[in-house]
Amino acid sequence: MKHFNFLMLFTVAFVLFIACSNDDDDSPIIMTDTITALAVATPDLSNLVSALQRAGLANEFNGSASYTVFAPTNAAFAAFLSANGFTSVEDVPVDVLTQILKNHVLSGVAKSSDLESGYVTNLADGPTSGTHLSMYINTTSGVTINGNSDVTQADIMASNGVIHIVDAVIGLPSIVDFVLADNTFSILRSALTRADLTFDYVTTLSTPNGTDPAPFTVFAPTNDAFVSLLDELGANSLDDIDESTLKATLNLHAVAGANVLSSGLSDDMTVATLGGDITANVSGGATLTDSNGRISNIIVTDVQAANGIIHVIDKVVLPKLPQTIVGKALDTPSLSILVEALQAADGDLVSVLGSTGPFTVLAPTNDAFTTFLSDNGYSSVNDVPTAALTQILLNHVISGSAIMSTDLMASGSGYASTNATGVGDNAMSLFFDTSNGVIFNGISTVTTADIEATNGVIHIVDKVIGLPNIVDHVVANPNLSNLVGLLTNGGNTTFTNLLSTAGDFTVFAPSNDAITAFSNPDNNAIETILSNHVIAGVSAASTGLTNSYVNTLATFGNTDKNLSLYINVDNGVWINGISQVETADIITSNGIIHTVNAVIDIPTVVTFATADPNFSTLVSALTELTPNTDFVATLSTANSTSPAPFTIFAPTNDAFAAITIPSDETVLAQILSHHVITDMNITSGDLTPNGDTTAQSLEGDNLTISLPGSGDNIADLTDGSGNSDIGIIKVDVQAGNGVIHVINKVALPM
Repeated sequence: MKHFNFLMLFTVAFVLFIACSNDDDDSPIIMTDTITALAVATPDLSNLVSALQRAGLANEFNGSASYTVFAPTNAAFAAFLSANGFTSVEDVPVDVLTQILKNHVLSGVAKSSDLESGYVTNLADGPTSGTHLSMYINTTSGVTINGNSDVTQADIMASNGVIHIVDAVIGLPSIVDFVLADNTFSILRSALTRADLTFDYVTTLSTPNGTDPAPFTVFAPTNDAFVSLLDELGANSLDDIDESTLKATLNLHAVAGANVLSSGLSDDMTVATLGGDITANVSGGATLTDSNGRISNIIVTDVQAANGIIHVIDKVVLPKLPQTIVGKALDTPSLSILVEALQAADGDLVSVLGSTGPFTVLAPTNDAFTTFLSDNGYSSVNDVPTAALTQILLNHVISGSAIMSTDLMASGSGYASTNATGVGDNAMSLFFDTSNGVIFNGISTVTTADIEATNGVIHIVDKVIGLPNIVDHVVANPNLSNLVGLLTNGGNTTFTNLLSTAGDFTVFAPSNDAITAFSNPDNNAIETILSNHVIAGVSAASTGLTNSYVNTLATFGNTDKNLSLYINVDNGVWINGISQVETADIITSNGIIHTVNAVIDIPTVVTFATADPNFSTLVSALTELTPNTDFVATLSTANSTSPAPFTIFAPTNDAFAAITIPSDETVLAQILSHHVITDMNITSGDLTPNGDTTAQSLEGDNLTISLPGSGDNIADLTDGSGNSDIGIIKVDVQAGNGVIHVINKVALPM
C-alpha cells in the first residue's frame, strides 16, 4: 500500500511537471486527477489537505461532482491559525473548520475567464436553514475574494472541477465584511464609520450569529442612492447631514434578530427596523416605502453573510421628513389621496416635492379627488393613466418660488407657469383671480392658504385642476368675458367646440375693453371677425414670432382662401398694425393665447400696406405724393363692390429705391395704377401652371404673370413696357377685399 501511494504521488508529480514544462503561455493546467488528488500532489497545499481530511471532506472532492475550489496556501493557513490562536488545523473545531472549507467552494466549474465582479453562492451554511453563504468576487484587478484573498494561480483543471490558489483563508463573512469588500457601498462605509456617530455600527454589525442582536437584515443603499439623497436634501456631502439625522437614517436600514430572505417579503409587510417601521411590497418588484412615501427598489437580493443578509436598494430610506411639502401632506389626513396620486405618478414626484424647491403646491382635498375620479369614470388614482395623472399633478405645482396668498392678493389676477407640459413643450399656464377669494383657472378655490413648509408653501384647494384647453382659459379670465359672450352668442358652439379639440391653435384674444371699443365699421360678420383671430395648425409662442404673414381661419368671401395676418415684432407684438399683444404666451393643452388690446377687423389691402414696414415707400407714394388721387379710398372698397376685389403687385422699399420716383403726380399715379388689377382676386393657385396669365391693370396696360419664376422668384411679372425681369417674391397676402403679391421691382406702363 505504501508503495502504491508513493507511485501515485510520483505519477501525479511527474504529470504536473510535464504539464508545467509545456505551459509557457499561462494556459490552464490540464489534469485528469480529481481536486483532492491535485491538492495531495501540491506540497504548498498540504495544510489544506490536512484540513479536508480532518473535516471529512477529502472524499467529497474526489468524486464525480464538479466544484470550483479557492485553495489557500500553507502560508495562508498558517496566518489564519495564528490569527485565531490555533497551533494546527487539528486544534480547529471540526464544525468550524468544515464551514470555513465549504466557504472556499462553489458548485460547478468556474474558470477565471468565467468570473465577474459580483456575488456568488458557496457551499457554507448560512444562519437560516437551507441557506448558503455568499462570496463577493472582484475582478477589477486580478481576482479578489471578499476583499482580502487574492487568486495567485488560476485555472488548475481537475477531472471534477478547477482549483484557484489564493493567498489568504476566506473567513466566514459578516455583514461588515461585504460592505468593506464591495465598493458599491463605499459611501455607506463612510456613513457607518463617520467619527461623530454615537453608535458603533461596525462592531454591532460584526456580531456573530447566535449572539444578540445578530442575525441582521440590512438594506444597503448603493453609492448612486447616496448621491441622489444628497441632491434631494440639497447637501454637498455626508458631512452636511447632522449626526442625529444620519443615525436615524442608518437605523432605518437594519433589522436585528432576523435573517429575512427576499422570499420572506410580502405586500404591505411591516418591516421593524432599528429606526422604526417601513413597508415592504413585492408586486411588480420588491420595494420599500418609508414614512415619507418615498419608494426604494430592492435591486439585489439575498447577499448572505454568516451573521445576516443584505438586500441592495437604489434609494436611501429616510426618517420622517422635517416639514417639507411631502411631510406636510403626509401629516394632513384630508390630503391622503393626493399622496397616493404622487406615489402612483411617473417621475418620482414624492422625491421631487421633497427636494429643496422652493415650490408652490395647490393641494386638492380627498373630496376634490373623489369628485374628479367619479366625473372621469375612475375608481381610484391607480385607474388613471399614469402619464395623464402625472401631468394633472404637475399642473398643481409652481417651481421656483413660494407664492403666499398675500402675493396673490397684491397681484389681483394674472398667470403663472406650472410644471405641467402644454403645447410645444411649454410650461402650462395657470390663471389666478382674487376678486372673490383665490380661484385658479376659474374652478378651484383655495380653502386653506399658506401652509408653510421648509421647501415651499401649500394652498389646499377644493377642486382638481385639469389640463386646460383654450376655451377653459378664456372662460376662466373675467377680462375675456366679452369674448366668451361673442363666442357663445345665441348658443352657437362652433368656436368653443373647435377650440376645445386636440390640436395646435394660436388665438389672439381681444380684451373686454377691446371688444367694447369695437364698432364694426364695415359691418363684417362677427363669425368671420372671430375666425380672423385664430391661427390653426401652429402654437406660436411670442419668442418664436417674427415679422411675417400667417393665415387665419377667416376666409375671403365665400371661398376657401384664408385671410392673412401680419405680425410685427419690432416694438412689442403688433397684429395688422392695429392690435397689440398685452399678455403673451398663455399656454394651454391645445394652443397658445395672446390677449390683444384691439379687435382685429377684416383687413383690406390698405391695412397690410400700412402695417408692413416693407411698404412704407409705397404708402408714401399712394398718399403724400399723389394727393389728388384717393388711392386709399379706392383700395378700401369693400369686397363685391366694384372695383373690388383687387389684385395688387406691391413693390418693396428696395424696389422703389432702385428708381427715381417721378415728381409729376400724374405720371406717378399712372405707375401706381399699373400695379392694380380690379374686380379680380388672383391668387397663385389661379395662375396658369407652366405658362402665362395676363390681365389688364387699372392703368390700362396688361400685366403678364409667368410660372415658374426665374432664379429665386416664385413667378415673373412682365409690365406694360415689356420689362420681364420683375420678380414676384411673395404671394397670396390675402385681404378681405383682395390679394397682394410682393414684387422686387417697380412695374412701368407703356
